[in-house]
Amino acid sequence: MKLAECRIGFAITGSFCTFAKVKEELKKLEATGADITPVFSFNTQITDSRFAVAHEYVKEIEEIAKKEGMKTIAQAEPVGPKALFDIMVIAPCTGNTLAKLCNGITDSPVLMAAKAHLRNERPLVIAVSTNDGLGINFKNIGYLLNMKNIYFVPFGQDDPVKKPKSLVADMTKIQETLLAALDGKQVQPIVS
Repeated sequence: MKLAECRIGFAITGSFCTFAKVKEELKKLEATGADITPVFSFNTQITDSRFAVAHEYVKEIEEIAKKEGMKTIAQAEPVGPKALFDIMVIAPCTGNTLAKLCNGITDSPVLMAAKAHLRNERPLVIAVSTNDGLGINFKNIGYLLNMKNIYFVPFGQDDPVKKPKSLVADMTKIQETLLAALDGKQVQPIVS
């Protein structure tokens, strides 16, 4: 399947330092002709940071996607029963979201959409961004790596000296990972 034929759920969680990179990759994805639906975590919608003003960032993402995003759990729930997406990506995916996904917790629009999407046995791509990926969240990454229909954007340490447990996905590989996942394959190497 080509991306131009895809309905993509593009979920964004609160790893604010990656917002600019994610936005650039979303622009590239939109240029393929894919039908993109943004899905926003609550923190993405309300938390202003030195990296972005929340409501402005949400508006920019919706303008790129040319579609209003899902902002509530109720809006995300039909993802499963209506099979709204061919593939879904969470970029960035925080450690908090990883942990909740592993434990079936659906207390945000992103988690509800992901859970609903996975019930259709369709691919979910994760672009991890967490300060404790080699710490407490390491077990969650391992768990998800072993789950059916879950694929990871290749990731590595972003600052091994100052943040030795931090991991972040190479956001420039989102599109490549989506294409591979649509064929049931994991991009290799996963760890860069």
